[in-house]
Amino acid sequence: MADLVEIPVGDTVVLMAVAELDEGLVQAARPGKVVARAARSLEDMLQGLQPVAESFVQQFCEMTRVPNEIRVEFGVKLSAQADVVIASTATEATFSVSLMWSDRR
Repeated sequence: MADLVEIPVGDTVVLMAVAELDEGLVQAARPGKVVARAARSLEDMLQGLQPVAESFVQQFCEMTRVPNEIRVEFGVKLSAQADVVIASTATEATFSVSLMWSDRR
């Protein structure tokens, strides 16, 4: 069973299941029980992703023919140490980008 980490979201707290504890955290409860509380709210953690998304949009909007739709997908890993990490394998982050143009004028 996964351990649980409390993460403040707005005026409430949600429990997030974690498969393994981050480095530096010590398991202080049985599996399935709350083992840590994040130091930052979910909103604060996600603010770090905004520049990444904005960078993609800005670059594609500077194309000669601007797409009608830009879709960027990436995995996000939340840590009990209140960090947001773009999920990756080894040393590469994975992004899925879709650009769409319509010929309607």
